[in-house]
Amino acid sequence: MTEVKKVTGPASYFPSIEKKYGQPIAHWIALVQKQKGMKHMEIVQWLKTEHGLGHGHANAIVAYCLAAKSA
Repeated sequence: MTEVKKVTGPASYFPSIEKKYGQPIAHWIALVQKQKGMKHMEIVQWLKTEHGLGHGHANAIVAYCLAAKSA
């Protein structure tokens, strides 16, 4: 039997984000990557204000993007 690895961390929110907002995660990642010179919470607030995302969803996307950038 193969073991199915459960997705954890910010990426665990991705299926519900895609379902709720109707856009693939790649769409949100591309938007976040264009926000140069902004801090984590500034980008979270921008996603909430400009795109109507909830705090948890916006935070998960930003955390994922910033972690990938620093890796």
